[in-house]
Amino acid sequence: MKIAVIGQSLFGQEVYRCLREEGHEVVGVFTIPDKNGKVDPLGLEAEKDGVPVFKFPRWRVKGQALPDVVAKYQALGAELNVLPFCSQFIPMEVINAPCHGSIIYHPSLLPRHRGASAINWTLIHGDKKGGFTIFWADDGLDTGDLLLQKECEILPDDTVNTLYNRFLFPEGIKGMVQAVRLIAEGKAPRLPQPEEGATYEGIQKKETAKINWDQPAEVIHNWIRGNDKMPGAWTEACGQKLTFFNSTLNTAGLVPEGEALPIPGAHRPGVVTERGLVLFGNDDRMSAWKRILPSIPEVEDSTDFFKSGAASVDIVRLVEEVKELCDGLELENEDVYMATTFKDFIQLLVRKLRGNNKESECIIDYVEKAVNKLTLQMPHQLFIGGTFVDAEGTKTYETINPTDGSVICQVSLAQVSDVDKAVAAAKDAFETGLWGKISARDRGRLLYRLADLMEQHQEELATIEALDAGAVYTLALKTHVGMSIQTFRYFAGWCDKIQGSTIPINQARPNRNLTLTRKEPIGVCGIVIPWNYPLMMLSWKTAACLAAGNTVVIKPAQVTPLTALKFAELTLKAGIPKGVINVLPGSGSLVGQRLSDHPDVRKIGFTGSTEVGKHIMKSCALSNVKKVSLELGGKSPLIIFADCDLSKAVQMGMSSVFFNKGENCIAAGRVFVEDSIHDLFVQKVVEEVTKMKIGNPLDRDTNHGPQNHQAHLQKLIEYCQRGVKEGATLVCGGNQVPRSGFFFQPTVFTDVEDHMFIAKEESFGPIMIISRFANGDVDTVLSRANATEFGLASGVFTRDISKALYVSDKLEAGTVFINTYNKTDVAAPFGGFKQSGFGKDLGEAALNEYLRVKTITAEY
Repeated sequence: MKIAVIGQSLFGQEVYRCLREEGHEVVGVFTIPDKNGKVDPLGLEAEKDGVPVFKFPRWRVKGQALPDVVAKYQALGAELNVLPFCSQFIPMEVINAPCHGSIIYHPSLLPRHRGASAINWTLIHGDKKGGFTIFWADDGLDTGDLLLQKECEILPDDTVNTLYNRFLFPEGIKGMVQAVRLIAEGKAPRLPQPEEGATYEGIQKKETAKINWDQPAEVIHNWIRGNDKMPGAWTEACGQKLTFFNSTLNTAGLVPEGEALPIPGAHRPGVVTERGLVLFGNDDRMSAWKRILPSIPEVEDSTDFFKSGAASVDIVRLVEEVKELCDGLELENEDVYMATTFKDFIQLLVRKLRGNNKESECIIDYVEKAVNKLTLQMPHQLFIGGTFVDAEGTKTYETINPTDGSVICQVSLAQVSDVDKAVAAAKDAFETGLWGKISARDRGRLLYRLADLMEQHQEELATIEALDAGAVYTLALKTHVGMSIQTFRYFAGWCDKIQGSTIPINQARPNRNLTLTRKEPIGVCGIVIPWNYPLMMLSWKTAACLAAGNTVVIKPAQVTPLTALKFAELTLKAGIPKGVINVLPGSGSLVGQRLSDHPDVRKIGFTGSTEVGKHIMKSCALSNVKKVSLELGGKSPLIIFADCDLSKAVQMGMSSVFFNKGENCIAAGRVFVEDSIHDLFVQKVVEEVTKMKIGNPLDRDTNHGPQNHQAHLQKLIEYCQRGVKEGATLVCGGNQVPRSGFFFQPTVFTDVEDHMFIAKEESFGPIMIISRFANGDVDTVLSRANATEFGLASGVFTRDISKALYVSDKLEAGTVFINTYNKTDVAAPFGGFKQSGFGKDLGEAALNEYLRVKTITAEY
């Protein structure tokens, strides 16, 4: 159909985009005029597509339509008007003009809450169900015939923002598209609105949002959340006007300690606590403890649930009663075992109601971008103690899109003081927080939940990897994000299987001895992540670290911070307690150095260059002899014998070098090819290289995206120049691709001799280094392959299994691939030899990097 879109905002933009994707012709977009030089998103998107955009300041004057405005509209010949969100009054001459009429989106279940503040009043009235309506426009105030409605449950602590972001925005877009589809198919209903239950409320303004305290607590709670954040419920206290946000209904009689705040007209003073202000209505609540423990005349802070006679069945009753009172609260039987006194139980509930278990408590200042048919919401601040915060001094830096060199956004730049705050938060979470009190099985359940959330957001995470790191989207889905999800699921399964042992020792006759070992978490760990696989490298280390029961401060690479920050947001949604995970974008020389030096950090896990790894190792030794594991540089040899499956060797040889643009720790840094097949191998490789599509990493048919950042691109150019200078033959590539962004040609060198720089040093890019070896000379090629200080990975291709196993025995590398390459798995340990580092990621072995063994001996 020919459609005119009349409206504004990101919602209007997404509806417009989806309608075009459905194949409809948008003949014109009518939006609001630019405000302070800022173009509305709907108009901006349409202008990019070359769709006519009109920005009328008004459509009518004194109730009469403006003829020239109507004429411009009618000239487009629209068959349907779609009004996704429109703040202007549209004359009936326009509403009735198309043959299919006009449809409007309204964020309530009509006829309830007609008017411009429908979402506010849905919450203010305490509705249990909310939703949206798409109706046929008429000359009334939201009174037209109904076309489509969708409803959702209103959560107890929903605000305007949470309800809009969770349901009204994403489902509303789908609803508008569905409505247009029904019209196009001739199946759209016209159901008259019933007058029964109809309400109309005016626009909420600041002057009308003052709180009436002579009401029950639930009514006051609904008033606050219904006005959150605009216009903001307010009251006067201590001579000031106070505005309230993030209200949580507390129905379990919880009164935490704090400073009293007198409020004129309130039933009782408010209580100022560390986590917020507790307010009271004119109703009182009774503690569930008092009902379950009738033999106790008065429940006091020190009253112990079990010592007062409660049995296991009473635990179930207590949990279920409190959950019924606090609708939506996540409370389990084990929580009672962790907080047996009334005071501890109250504190636990307060944390759950107002802190650790409420992601809505954390206000996130997103950077939003419409990319890859998604609206990305990207946190860009430091993540410390469960909260996104600015860096000390509000210092920031630019993170760059390598596809075109543009600035994605400003990211907070952590300072030394921020590291200290993050370590303190992690230490507190480890020593006194819930993380150390919950069972290992519950810890695993949280990690499973985190993996599920990562899977739900996998397209968004993969898109951010493509945007921030230049990762090819399809590869990011499978590897960068896909393996990250697998890693968390794998280590979640290990949480309750970390076991010690009993050891027979010499008895102290005539007495006896029992000796056992316990595997315990280390404490606060620092994890320093490279830029080639930002999310996957984070997951490899963090999953094992958390499964072992530690807390962590993560420093993502400065050039690729965005998936780590999105991951931090998902940990909140998963219910990981505050302080367990902290994320600090910033420089290695500042943040990484402070983590290595910090006396309260007990373990550093690092992936990066050998040079930096040596420096970290020294700092860890000099500071507090902290445990350290290092995955460092590589120059992995791949040996291809003449008796191999040549087609497979070419295919896997290409992958061994060009996978992830060559930005791969285990990339085959040197390919040794037996003389008799050398020339044919090179010929076939070059043929395959010419077929590779270099382009935008978000394009589904792209094989090869941009290098990660400008400095790395320059390093690759210089690397190739040196190879040519030293006499190696440049068969293809070796230059920057002539287009915007940091693209480098897939490159092949032959005639590379052992003494050359490119034969010894890692490029970390899409550069294949090929050297010949004499036919049948296995031991000599092994000697050449091992003549390096690196030992991360290696590979061999041959049909002779005896030869393959002999070569794998002799290769000095932490991983050997036989007739395959890049075949890593979450269950298989990964790590290097020699100056490629020590310690393991993945597999059961990785857990040992984050555990300490305690020996206990008893005599009896």
